[in-house]
Amino acid sequence: MQKSVRLKSFELIAQDINSVDVSLLHALSMGVGWPHRPKDWDFLRRAGRGIVAVDGIGRVFGSAMWFPHGDDFATIGLVITSPRTQAQGNGRWLMEQVFEQCGDRNLSLNSTKAAYNLYISLGFTKEAIVYQYQGDVTPGLPPLPDLNGQLSELSNDKLHEIKALDTQAFGINRERLLALLSEGASICTLRRGDEIVGYSMCREFGRGHLVGPIVASNDQDAIHLVAVHLKDLAGQFVRIDTRETGPFAEFLQQSRLTLSETVTTMSKGRRFLNRIDGEPAVFGLAGHALG
Repeated sequence: MQKSVRLKSFELIAQDINSVDVSLLHALSMGVGWPHRPKDWDFLRRAGRGIVAVDGIGRVFGSAMWFPHGDDFATIGLVITSPRTQAQGNGRWLMEQVFEQCGDRNLSLNSTKAAYNLYISLGFTKEAIVYQYQGDVTPGLPPLPDLNGQLSELSNDKLHEIKALDTQAFGINRERLLALLSEGASICTLRRGDEIVGYSMCREFGRGHLVGPIVASNDQDAIHLVAVHLKDLAGQFVRIDTRETGPFAEFLQQSRLTLSETVTTMSKGRRFLNRIDGEPAVFGLAGHALG
C-alpha cells in the first residue's frame, strides 16, 4: 500500500497516530469544528489504532482511526482531513491505509454528510441515521414514565455484570472498550429482580458531558437511564447520540437538548445493526467513532 501521497504542493507520509504530539491532533479536529479535547484524543489513542498524514516538517494534515472488537470487527472514526487537502484525495488515501491495517474485518462507521459519497465509493452501505442531541440541561426534567425496576450505581469492579447485556445489544463483545470508558464514568444500572436489564454511562467529553452507551430494551427504560444522569447535570452541556426517533428522542427534546446534526451509520462486510423489538438495544452511542 502506498505509504506516501502527493497532493498538489503537499507530499504526505503515513505515520502511527501515537507518534505525534496530541496538540497537533487537537488542532486538526478544531480546524474542522469537532469538539475533541486533548484528553479525548488521548483516550481514543488508548482505545484504538490509527494513522496520521504528515508533511516533511511534521505538520498533520489528516487522521484516521479504527477500534478493534475481537478479530473480525472494527469501528472506524476520527477520519479528518485538513481544509487545505479535503478535495485532493487525502481522505481516500487515509481510508486505504486503514483498510490495510484492518485486514478482513467487518467494518462500521458513522459518516458525516461531507464524507458520505466517499464511503459509498469505498463499498460501505447505509444502515441508519444517528441524531446528535446536545445543549445545556435545564433544571427540572419532563415527567417520567413509571419505573419498572430499580436504578442503582455500578462500580468499576463489577463491569462483568453488564458484559453479556452489552454484547447482546451491540452485537459484538466490547469488554475492553467498556473498561476504558468506565475509568472516568458514572454508571447506572436498571434491575428487575436479580437481573440487570439496562445500563448507562456518563463521562466528560468535548464541551461538557456525553451520556452513552445507553442499553435498554424499551423507550421507558432508556428514558430513566438517561434521566438519572441529566438530573445531576443541570446547567451543564450534555451530548447524546441516538438512532431513536420515538419516545426516547421526544424526551431528549423535552429536556431542551437540541438536534444539532445527523450522521449516517454505514457498514462494509457483514451488516452491523440487527435490532429486534423488545430485546436489548443501543439507545445511546458511546461516541461517533466508537459506535
